[in-house]
Amino acid sequence: MSGTLPSGRLPVTVIGGYLGTGKTTLVNRLLRAADGQRLAVLVNDFGTTPIDRDLIVSSSGDTLEISGGCVCCSYGSDLMDTLMALPAQRPDIERVVLETSGVALPGMVASAVTLMLPYRIDGIVVMVDVETVRAQANDAYLGDTITRQLSSADLVVANRCDLVDEASLQETLAWLGTETPTARVVPAIRADIVPDLLLGLRDGATPRLSATLTTPGAPDAASLYDSLELEVPDGIDVIELGRRLSAPGTGVLRAKGILNKVALHVVGQRFEIDAAPVGSTPGKLVVIGLRARLDRRAVEQALQPRLSTSLRSA
Repeated sequence: MSGTLPSGRLPVTVIGGYLGTGKTTLVNRLLRAADGQRLAVLVNDFGTTPIDRDLIVSSSGDTLEISGGCVCCSYGSDLMDTLMALPAQRPDIERVVLETSGVALPGMVASAVTLMLPYRIDGIVVMVDVETVRAQANDAYLGDTITRQLSSADLVVANRCDLVDEASLQETLAWLGTETPTARVVPAIRADIVPDLLLGLRDGATPRLSATLTTPGAPDAASLYDSLELEVPDGIDVIELGRRLSAPGTGVLRAKGILNKVALHVVGQRFEIDAAPVGSTPGKLVVIGLRARLDRRAVEQALQPRLSTSLRSA
């Protein structure tokens, strides 16, 4: 990822994709591979896109200084204001990586960014989960958003290829090829792809724009998703909690929490348990699901103290 960038407008790479596709992992991989290039990574919320703690040099408000001269900024609802202020605040920045929320349309965001003189769109990267993307694209609530995300892509990262068999993988890759005929489709496991594949996708060329997509945003985002932030009882069995939250019928799309000195990550009907980041605060669980389908009672019952504590000795 090293090298000299052409003079002129700052190149912006927009990263989109629905919830749970691996955008967080991809952003952290980009920062680790910066190799001296000074990146500004803009995320909607540090809470939803946690940057690996060992990369952080210092923090100030909504800005994290990252090792190697990079910076990470949380833009919340003020993306345009953050972008306008960035060149003056950080004139050393060479490239911007902008991660959108799971319900945003990256093509819409890119269209708005092109109206700002300091910037040009270098590419739109859309991440999908090969295990779920076809079902999600046919979903009555999410289908339109996902197909519109895919239609704007220059590059599609087909993530979590290790979770499906070879026949299903090839069928999904072929399907993605028909849904995104002008984009490259790159298979990946844990978002592990060569970072250079994400950059220089348009090489300064005029980006594809839709006349109907003129402002950034996430259409009907509030009506699509619901989120819960819950206290977790001491000594809860994290493995059993993961099983309950990932069970069919709960409506849980994504859940994360620091519990019993470990980090629980739930994506759909899968869950993982990792070591908790140093300095993280335990006891909170954040759950995200479709508003029409998230079973709050099932989630709350999963947190009842009756669960045993198989990880108490961990």
